[in-house]
Amino acid sequence: MPAMRVRQAIATAIADEMRTDPTVIVFGEDIAAAEGPFKTTEGLLEEFGPIRVRDTPISEMAFTGAAVGAATMGLKPVIEIMFMEFLGVALDQLVTEGAKMRYLSNGKLSVPMVVRASVGGGLGFGGQHSQTLENWVAATPGLKVLSPSDAQSAYSLLRAAIQDPDPVMFLEPRVTYAERGEVDTNLKMEIGKARVVKPGKDLTIVALGQMTNIAREAAAASSLDIEVIDLCTIVPWDKKTVFESVKKTGRLVVVEEQPQSGGWGSEIVAAVSAEFFGELKSPPIRITCPNVPVPYNGGLEARFLPNATEVNYLIDQLMATGKAPQPWWIREGF
Repeated sequence: MPAMRVRQAIATAIADEMRTDPTVIVFGEDIAAAEGPFKTTEGLLEEFGPIRVRDTPISEMAFTGAAVGAATMGLKPVIEIMFMEFLGVALDQLVTEGAKMRYLSNGKLSVPMVVRASVGGGLGFGGQHSQTLENWVAATPGLKVLSPSDAQSAYSLLRAAIQDPDPVMFLEPRVTYAERGEVDTNLKMEIGKARVVKPGKDLTIVALGQMTNIAREAAAASSLDIEVIDLCTIVPWDKKTVFESVKKTGRLVVVEEQPQSGGWGSEIVAAVSAEFFGELKSPPIRITCPNVPVPYNGGLEARFLPNATEVNYLIDQLMATGKAPQPWWIREGF
């Protein structure tokens, strides 16, 4: 299997879909001539030409609306939002128009579009360009929400997203773009299906995006036999895989790159608590970021994000006391 960087896996997935399906088109800011600000559309303009790969003006509202219109007319647009925060000016087109079109048309119209956005911290982009903001889109009926964690999931999940008949939000942790991994281009992944990336029997960690790699690192360093689940899809999330794991381990820890308030992990914890109340060996906990903007300073940003050391400390406290431990900013008096 070839080894690819995550950004190359994304470009390859788009190219493979464009070769297979002539209705797939790509547009966004600087994605054609410049091959994307993070080189995630490298080579597409050269191979497919300016009709199918187009640069747009700096207007997310305009090109997101154009994608909704193109999708309802039979094309499959893949658009790129350079930073997730820029989606704010186009949310109406995505959540009010695109996500509701099938419902409002009584099933007569579908919107097979993919909105790709780079997300997350770790690269020093500051408080306005380092958020994940899953909660902007996760509570929108009619919209699927995915996030890969490595080259393989970036490739396979993106192909699944492009093939889906309804709008998909594809959140790409930009800190992983340069990471390399083997990619089996024949491997298919399903929307709504999580991956058990490490089996275990003592405790379940559910993670997403770059936090999956943090969870793997924590599990490798722990004396416990920890099962790590890469959620892959936030909406619809894989209850079956998570429930089967928690039923086996009796313990749940969710690791998310999201402020403590309003994170996707709250949904997981609530569902597990309702399903297994009385059977759990300890309370389910969430390991998150504090409720403050992402710091620009490198040292502060590193402290802000969950890391393997903090994950293992909190897990050890949970195992020792049977109670939910306090996050670092409470322990340290912030």
